[in-house]
Amino acid sequence: MSKSAWNGHCAVPRGRWRLVALGGIGMLLAACGGSDGSVGVGSGQDPDPVALDFPIAYTKGPLFDAQMQLQVNTDVRDLERFYVGTDLYLLDRASPGVPERNITFTETQGQGDVMGVEFSADGTRMIFSMRGPFDPNLNDDEQPTWKLWEYDIPSGTLRRIIQSDITAEAGHDVSPHYLPDGRIIYASTRQRQSKAILLDEGKPQFEAQEEDRTEDALVLHVIDSDGNNMHQVSFNQSHDYDPTVLNDGRVMFSRWDHAAGVNGIHLYTMNPDGTELELLYGAQSHLTGTNNSEVEFLGAREMLNGDIMAIIRQFDHPELGGDIVAIDARTYVENTQPTASNLGLLGPAQRDVTPNQVRTDLPPSQGGRFSSAFPLWDGTGRVLVTWSICRLIQDPLATPPIVVPCTAANLANPTAVVAPPLYGVWMYDPGTQTQLPVVIGQEGVYISEVVASQPRPSPQVIIDKIPGVDLDLDLAAQNAGIVNIRSVYDIDGMAAVNIPVVANPGSTTAAQRPARFLRVEKAVSIPDDDVRDINDTAFGPNIQLGMREIVGYAAVEPDGSVRMKVPANVALAVTVLDADGRRISTRHNNWLQVHPGDEVRCDGCHSPVSGLSHGRADSFTSVYAGAASTGVPFPNTVATFSPNAGETMAETRTRVSCQTDCAALEPSLDIAYADVWTDPNVRAPDAAFAYQYANLTTTPPTTLACMSAWTSTCRSTIHYQMHIHPLWGVVRQTTDAMGNVLTDHTCAQGGCHAPVDAMNAAAVPAAQLDLTDGLSPDEADHFNAYRELLFADNAQQVVGGALQDTGVTVNPSMSAAGANASNAFFSRFDAGGTHAGYLTPDELKLISEWLDIGAQYYNDPFAAPAN
Repeated sequence: MSKSAWNGHCAVPRGRWRLVALGGIGMLLAACGGSDGSVGVGSGQDPDPVALDFPIAYTKGPLFDAQMQLQVNTDVRDLERFYVGTDLYLLDRASPGVPERNITFTETQGQGDVMGVEFSADGTRMIFSMRGPFDPNLNDDEQPTWKLWEYDIPSGTLRRIIQSDITAEAGHDVSPHYLPDGRIIYASTRQRQSKAILLDEGKPQFEAQEEDRTEDALVLHVIDSDGNNMHQVSFNQSHDYDPTVLNDGRVMFSRWDHAAGVNGIHLYTMNPDGTELELLYGAQSHLTGTNNSEVEFLGAREMLNGDIMAIIRQFDHPELGGDIVAIDARTYVENTQPTASNLGLLGPAQRDVTPNQVRTDLPPSQGGRFSSAFPLWDGTGRVLVTWSICRLIQDPLATPPIVVPCTAANLANPTAVVAPPLYGVWMYDPGTQTQLPVVIGQEGVYISEVVASQPRPSPQVIIDKIPGVDLDLDLAAQNAGIVNIRSVYDIDGMAAVNIPVVANPGSTTAAQRPARFLRVEKAVSIPDDDVRDINDTAFGPNIQLGMREIVGYAAVEPDGSVRMKVPANVALAVTVLDADGRRISTRHNNWLQVHPGDEVRCDGCHSPVSGLSHGRADSFTSVYAGAASTGVPFPNTVATFSPNAGETMAETRTRVSCQTDCAALEPSLDIAYADVWTDPNVRAPDAAFAYQYANLTTTPPTTLACMSAWTSTCRSTIHYQMHIHPLWGVVRQTTDAMGNVLTDHTCAQGGCHAPVDAMNAAAVPAAQLDLTDGLSPDEADHFNAYRELLFADNAQQVVGGALQDTGVTVNPSMSAAGANASNAFFSRFDAGGTHAGYLTPDELKLISEWLDIGAQYYNDPFAAPAN
């Protein structure tokens, strides 16, 4: 589902059921609860009269603006909202009739917005995000930013966490949460460390857009309670938000994964310093809504029993809510996928929290809908919720309209439309299966989140890792870390090959091993139009692939293991390659991150067709045992590398290498292979080879410095017009001793892939492929050759001395799906092919890697023309 921009007006109606404003007129709603206001399925018992003896807080504001247009955005991915008139309210205890206090009005004057509310562990303070006051004389991008605020309950005072006006206005800061050590973790568009990387790359500092390029990406930051020591700890390319702290001290949050082919909000965990980031739950559990509808996982919180409570709802829903589920994320990584230690369990991991029949799809939900849920830790299992009853307007043209509950009869009324939601604060009690009202909903008012100052044990404190103690000091100084893959042949806990056999040089040659190299790619940050306004044509045929750079290659060891240095604090993806340097694995569509000086380990790779998740350490047990014993070389390998028991070949090789210079850890922007393992007493070592940018006669896509020595700032940035297109114009002739041309395999000008012959007369280019210079008649932002290679085109013929389209479609010979999906092109250059030897191996490697990362026209927004 694509995300659409919101302009402050009502959402476009979806099907028959649509939201209609009530225009401020008092409505009549037929009774649909008990006489005490409770709603539930009790057995005639009195509702639980016990109220909370500690404070609760909630946000409340107008659902519609002054023009009666829906001002509340229905899409959960649009986080830079401004619901003007929303304030934070405090009740001293969760009971109907307790007077509410508006604790933010002094700052907002009723023209602000509040979200992301959280109490401190001792219940004396609240932290939240606040925006405003709204200024009608300013444009949207000039309005005040979201800022972190704290309210001290005993003194009744408000303070802004970041005191400097200039610093506070420098970004949007939302969804804060207290860490057990007193610091604050929150989501921000500031992207502090990412901006520093941009400077290292020679680019201006800017806030990168999320992958739909509609607003700046919010990623997690940590700050001291006095507003100092702000730093970024997550490096997603779309939003990371709603952090909360689990009892074991880890941070749990919602991550919008939106790399190519992925579009979902899943639950992740990490340490407060950003280390040990991994999937917690939900990457393959989105089709768990009503009638298998797609849902996202939002507002997650830990329950007393260790389960996770979350709201499941669609990205975009006109009624602003969904259902509540409890998730056994200790036992399951997905709804029907247990962790490795719980194999055999079938699930489901998710269970309904309430007996209400709550729909997550678009039709009206007779059980109402929930917009937030806060599980209590008092042993009762009760949950504070914001809930809206299901209501219909019988006839939207009637004056005044009558609002009725969603009974079967009313739902069958063909003129009925969905009434605006009426969210209030309720206490759900599983013992009596009743919902007791705490704050009664009001027409045209949106109560969107509720929290309680509940007593609970303080979570454990996880100390930040320290360079020289927990982290490698030298790597940290280089702003680099290590990626350690146990075996690329381990696919979701299953061996794709017989690893011991493939790893044994006596049994398998290098040419017989399918995986030969690993490529590490980096996401390219895209600025908003104010920083650099570029057209979509700057991207490739598949704009969802974004722009990517290559940060390095490493050889895959015979057992499928890789251990290599990578840049820290950037969004990374890994790709497995064959001997030609072409991708044989699926695209890695979840961004990795490595903390400076840290080492990220994984067992193997993932097959997207399996329906399983592998992004969590306990998802699978490694299928590869590594070295059988300490001090005994791997079978039929040289004695140079003496392993420790359980080590992979990559771990052994890099450990031995680091006794001197750690050269084996160093990646390269070239692809190079040397057989360092085969015992020459067993057989002759495999031949070495390399594909090098230095051998190109055209401009290489990296610097001379990076071609000679890799650093964490090295990038291979490939642009079609600058690096690929010149290959077609390289003169490829052989001559005799007298200088006479014997063969001419030049591609374009003067060659066979040109629209004219040697006499300059019109001619059909060979294979209907024109590779000459010049802009495309179909897209003026692209060279014609680019379009001919990657887009379907019309065949041509010579009529009356001129080229004319025939109406027959010619399929492209290249594909943005990758080099191995572009066989129509590369097969011609294989041994025995019609073009064998025409392009050099180094040129073919350049074309292969460009196709593998998406065949973009540009891979740097600042290289693309500005509008």
